Amino acid sequence: MSKVSRLALGLALAALCHLMPVTLPAVHAAETASEAEAAAQAPALTHAEATAELKRLQTEQDSVKQQASDPDGNTRLHDLQETLRRLDADADKLGAALAPQREQLQAQLDVLGPPPVDGTTREAPAVVKQRAELNTRRTQLDAHLKQASESKENIANLSEQLARLERGHLKDQLALRSESILNPQFWQPLFSPPPEDQARLDGFRDQVVPMLQLAWQPSQRAATVALLLLALAVWTLGRRLAERALAWFCLTRLPETRLRRSALALATTLATVCTTGLAVQLVYHAFARSDELPPDVMALYAQLVKLTLTSALIVGLGRALLCTRHPSWRLPALADPVALAMKPFPAVLAGLLLLAGTLEQINRIADTSVQVTLLGRGLVSLVVVLTIGAALLRANRVRNELAAAGERPEARATLAGMIHAAVTVLVIVSMVALLAGYISFARFLTYELVWFDIVLCSMYLLTQVTRDVCEAVLSTNHASGRVIKQLFGVDDSHLEQASTILSGIGASMLLLVAVVALLTGGFGTTPVDLLNSLLTVLGGEKLRSLNIMPDRILNAVLALGVGIWLLRSVRRWLDAELLPKVCKEPGLRASLITLFSNVGYVLLVLLTLSLLGVRWDNLAWIVSALSVGIGFGLQEIVKNFVSGLILLTERPVKVGDMVSLAGVEGDIRRINVRATEIQLGDRSTVIVPNSQLISQNVRNVTMSNSTQGVASLQLTFPLNTDPEQLRDLLIDVYKENESILDVPAPSVMFSQLAPNGITLSVTGYVSSPRIAATTRSNLLFEILKRLRAADIALTEPQSLRLENLPPFGEASQRAYAAG
Repeated sequence: MSKVSRLALGLALAALCHLMPVTLPAVHAAETASEAEAAAQAPALTHAEATAELKRLQTEQDSVKQQASDPDGNTRLHDLQETLRRLDADADKLGAALAPQREQLQAQLDVLGPPPVDGTTREAPAVVKQRAELNTRRTQLDAHLKQASESKENIANLSEQLARLERGHLKDQLALRSESILNPQFWQPLFSPPPEDQARLDGFRDQVVPMLQLAWQPSQRAATVALLLLALAVWTLGRRLAERALAWFCLTRLPETRLRRSALALATTLATVCTTGLAVQLVYHAFARSDELPPDVMALYAQLVKLTLTSALIVGLGRALLCTRHPSWRLPALADPVALAMKPFPAVLAGLLLLAGTLEQINRIADTSVQVTLLGRGLVSLVVVLTIGAALLRANRVRNELAAAGERPEARATLAGMIHAAVTVLVIVSMVALLAGYISFARFLTYELVWFDIVLCSMYLLTQVTRDVCEAVLSTNHASGRVIKQLFGVDDSHLEQASTILSGIGASMLLLVAVVALLTGGFGTTPVDLLNSLLTVLGGEKLRSLNIMPDRILNAVLALGVGIWLLRSVRRWLDAELLPKVCKEPGLRASLITLFSNVGYVLLVLLTLSLLGVRWDNLAWIVSALSVGIGFGLQEIVKNFVSGLILLTERPVKVGDMVSLAGVEGDIRRINVRATEIQLGDRSTVIVPNSQLISQNVRNVTMSNSTQGVASLQLTFPLNTDPEQLRDLLIDVYKENESILDVPAPSVMFSQLAPNGITLSVTGYVSSPRIAATTRSNLLFEILKRLRAADIALTEPQSLRLENLPPFGEASQRAYAAG
């Protein structure tokens, strides 16, 4: 090789060495971009597919939420849990599919490296474009992975909520059966609770303990102790002072009537409840004055306030109604030994209910398992059953001892005996349910039993107070009654009527509130809750649906029974107290009472349908069916019903009238919905449909208060008999009879002259048509006696006619002739 050739080859190698630092990175970058593009084109989830999958997961979660919040409670929570498990698996699959793609993109970006920042090095356009596409896809994958993670968290939260809801539904099932209270397994959670329940209770305790520790700090300890001591003083000493002050007011400021006794009982109850409520508020401020309570602790406090006030009400009612210190002031008719025997039970029941109820509320707020919840409910039920059962047994034993000693126990009304029997049966059924393992059912019965006793005792006390207040305020023996009498210009009878009416209205309103409390309330219900329930019932919200539910059926049956008892009680009150003072006519009173009963039963039926949830716009088919029934078989019944309403409103006949209809003559004793009862002279009763009294001719003998009866005899004598002698004889017989009225005077008329003899008609008036038959018999005896003495014979069998004529007088005679 020549020198020139060797020189050219060296220059070429030198140039190649200088160019290699620039060309090698470019070549490497091109190869890496090719590899990244190949990886991006590998089969994987696209952006649209991932977005659609995430949207499907969110849609199905929303569907699960909607089904879980179904107000009808028809959703199967177990199926929803299976759906959530499937969605959770789909979210895991989506995350597992997106994670490798994200790692692959990150690896490709790491190979490309960060973009140059000095500005001196320039990248190839393909590299810049590739890095931008990879960053965009990485951002999209990060968003998808974040949404998948959030969806998985939402699914876990929703699953926990469904589990809690499922536990709640399981706890609320009255037919749920667990271990019997005699089984040691039932009491095991009391000593060794399950780990998950222990964790929930520890979490709730972690919220309570810091609050107590904060209130017990050295800087806060003195104020806390002072408030606690003040609460104790209010609960004990304050209650006694309040009772004495109210007792002094009742005994010195109220009139000397039964109002003192009932007002004293009410004051005892109010003093117990108010001082207990004030003490609870002081305890609350002792521990929660510095910081706001957590939501769970605040919920527990609200429930504890209800439990405490309800327990205080039990104690107050027991002390007020038993009244062992002053037996002469006692409202119910209880023997002293019976009242002393039952004295400790209200306080014992209230205290045990407060403790057991607090345990149950802690379990509810902490959302413990079904086993622990049933343990708390079992304790509550057992406390109530044993306490009330012991009170019943002790009271019965004392009554038996009194009867054995020859002392007469207290008189008991039929309603009181029925209540005593019902309470006994409920106690026995609750105890059997506890022994059989139906804890929720036993707890339901015992809570309803306690609530029924509270409502019954409260209604009895308030009814007595209302009646005594009306009697005292409207009595002329007191200043208030005299002022009302002078102000309105009414007499004593009107004041007595007003007192009766107001006391009846007050008792009816209290009974309505009691019914609403029994149907819509429960143990721990406050007066505000009762007011809201009353407004809800009166507002007609139960008329908005046609769903027949078991609770509505139970409410309807209870309302029907209570309504029938109420109508009968009000009817007896009207018949015995109000109407005798307002209306003196017996027939009008009977018509008003019957009309009230008919309207009351119609309204009661409508109320029962309302409680069943029947909507009136859905009753068209019932009206159609009823129309067909009336056309075929109910026409007569409806006609008699409408006729009965006409009889009660127009009153062409009324109870006590003497009527004659189609050969039936007697006194009306009762006008019913379908028929009228007419009592004949032989004391038998004829049932006449009401339509006949409207559509046929009815002879009402006593429609006018001044109507008199008249007896007319027609006697036929031989032609040779002296008519003037006969006239004088008959007139003398009529005048000598005590039943014949002097005005109008009896008279004899020559009515007929025939070949077989002469016919005379003799007429005499009596004071009432009902004595005409007896008077006729006496007249016939005397006339036949005198005819035989005068040797006067009759030519043929005689006839007698009884008539009821208007009072004697010219105007009446003209009206009678015109009619």
